[in-house]
Amino acid sequence: MGEDFRAGINTGVPHISRVYDYWLGGTNNYPADRELAEKFIAADPGVIEGVRNNRAFLSRAVEFLARQAGVRQFLDIGAGIPSVDNVHEVAQRHADGTTVLYVENDPIALSHGRALLAEHPAEAVEFLDADLRDPANLLAQASEKLDFTEPVALLLLSVLHCIPDSDDPAAIVRCLLDAVPAGSYLAISHPASDIHKFEIEEGAAVLNRSLSAPVTFRSRDQVLSFFNGLELLEPGLVTHSRWRPRPGAETRWHSSWAGMAKK
Repeated sequence: MGEDFRAGINTGVPHISRVYDYWLGGTNNYPADRELAEKFIAADPGVIEGVRNNRAFLSRAVEFLARQAGVRQFLDIGAGIPSVDNVHEVAQRHADGTTVLYVENDPIALSHGRALLAEHPAEAVEFLDADLRDPANLLAQASEKLDFTEPVALLLLSVLHCIPDSDDPAAIVRCLLDAVPAGSYLAISHPASDIHKFEIEEGAAVLNRSLSAPVTFRSRDQVLSFFNGLELLEPGLVTHSRWRPRPGAETRWHSSWAGMAKK
């Protein structure tokens, strides 16, 4: 991963996927990302536990979809920079013949993802360069890799907060759902605006002073509305560490809403 993929990228401006990578303990970030990440930690000390809880939710959700729901196609939108237990690793561990399509619009995240696959090849796994804010184009590209006559798991994990209300995230979610058949699933995790309200407001302000694209944290009712018209699975929309936790799992910090529903 040399100079070619960095060409044209201003690494002096922080990017949310690289800030998230830093919080997860990754190394695919730059001084500007680390500086912003540390400022957020100062405002919201629970963020490290929060992002790790989100990663654990991803693992449990994908395991359920592959093992119990029988889904064999995953569309992970806003996949971010690869970490541990990525979607394809979890899904293919529990079910053969699984196809996973990652979607990202950050060149650095895409480059690292493709490098990971080159180093550790996996069948039926690809990274797609597309933007959630243009769902029609995203779906057109995804339809070349996925069979939209068969159930698809739509994963929108810690990404919808990157879509401001002015871009109508609910309409984007509906567009995605309209493209997949009955029997498909939607999984969402979303930073909460109504848990640890003071810390979250301070943290969001820190991010939005530095990011080129602002983030919007949302309340439980706002996140719940993304599931309108779907069958919400038990235990409903809860903090992500409380969604079907593994035995003995404990958490001290709840910072995001998470849930899954079936079409």
